[in-house]
Formats: sequence, C-alpha cells, structure tokens
Amino acid sequence: MLDRLGLLEMVVLNKRDTRELDWPRHQRHQFFRPSPDLAQFVVTYWHASWRYATPYRQLIVPLPQVNLSYRCGAVPEVHGVSRGHTFKELSGNDCAFGVTFRPGCFRRFLGAAVRSITDRSVPAAQVFADVPDQPEIPLIEAMLRRLLPAPDPSADLAAAIIDTIATEPGIQRVDLLARQFDLSVRQLERLFAEHVGVAPKWVIRRHRLQEAADRMKDTKPIDWAALADTLGYADQPHLTRDFTRMFSEPPTAYAARYGPAVN
Repeated sequence: MLDRLGLLEMVVLNKRDTRELDWPRHQRHQFFRPSPDLAQFVVTYWHASWRYATPYRQLIVPLPQVNLSYRCGAVPEVHGVSRGHTFKELSGNDCAFGVTFRPGCFRRFLGAAVRSITDRSVPAAQVFADVPDQPEIPLIEAMLRRLLPAPDPSADLAAAIIDTIATEPGIQRVDLLARQFDLSVRQLERLFAEHVGVAPKWVIRRHRLQEAADRMKDTKPIDWAALADTLGYADQPHLTRDFTRMFSEPPTAYAARYGPAVN
C-alpha cells in the first residue's frame, strides 16, 4: 500500500510534461559574458529560444537574482526574486532575452530596497528611464554605464556573503553566518532585505537544496535521512517539504526523473 508521500509523488509525476526531460529538442540557450567593467553588477546576458507545437509549462526554480527581460511583443520587465517556483507558458516559435544581475548589487539601480520587488515584476521603464526598446547588448551596456551607481560597501558586503553561501556547503545557520562576518542576525537580515530581496535563511536553504538536487544525479543510492542531516535539516520530512516548495516535486520524485536511470 502506498503511503501519503508515495501517492503525492505519483500524482506529481503524472502531471509533469514528458517534454521536460527532452528539452534540448525544443529549446536553445545561449549565454554571454558582460564587459569587464560591468562584471561586478551583471552575472550574464542570456538568450532563450523555443519551438513548441502545443503549449509547454516551463518550470522556473528561483535564485536570489534580479532579471531584466525582453519578450517579443511585450514591454521589457524587471523581475524581482521569487521565493518559490513558478511556471511560464511557452508556445510556438518564440524567444526571450535577459540580463541577470549579480545578487546583492541591484539596489543601486533600483534606488529602493530590493525586497520592494520581491515576488513582483515591474515595467523596466520604472527602474531604467532610458531602457532600450531592443535587447541588444551594446545598447544595454551603454545604458548601465550611464546609470553606473557610486560604490556602496553594503552592497559589496551582501554580494560577498552570498558568494560565501554558494561556495561553502557547511554554511547552514544564519547565526553562524552572521558571526562569520561580524554582524548580528538582525543586521544581516536588514542587509539582505535592502540588497538581496530575500532573507539569508532563504538563500542558505536555496543553495543547500541545489546541492541535494545535484547529489540526486549521482550513481550512488541515496540515504535520504543522512542527506537531510548533512544539509542541516532536522529530519527527512522537513527536507521533503522545502524541496517540494522550491522544485515543485518531492526529492524522491525528482531523483526518479533526473537521476542516472533516466539519463
């Protein structure tokens, strides 16, 4: 007899579009590095194109990044950090272009706390007065240079802390992270609200969950309780809950879809 978790996994598997595992047949992605003088603000420029005869729901798993995006037939938008997964419908032959900003560095362009656009999208013209109509990198870089903000030590600190979270798997607790940078927990939370848009706990959890997703593609059997403990969770159900909220399906279902058995 299936337990409730097993039943949930079967429902999720049945709802997911089988084209998700075969996306290279339908989509093409290109990435372009920013000019060196803008690398402290921009992670990458990206271009995505797709061809779908019938609509496809694209899963978007969030990162603590703000994006400026262009879509054919629509005004460019600035997308704040989303705290949970979202879906975007792709259909026909279409494309999109975007600018991904370095976490912690967008407040200087926004002129307000980045948390003010969390879980929101706003017309790009509300942030960039002279945003180009066409998604051409030289035009966008010229705009960014005209608006290049003054140095901000707080923004640099926020970016450095996020880099540390991303590269040090042992970071699992906000209080220890704050202590590492000689901050109080409250100071760290205020810093992230202003410059990142989400709480430090969310950023830590997001990166640790990505580590879990990466491990699920390994060839070794997964000890779920041990994995939960390694990632700083009290038990497997807490890992399952957070993973499902972020990736839209339980970890065992994700492993069944993306593990070695399906590659």
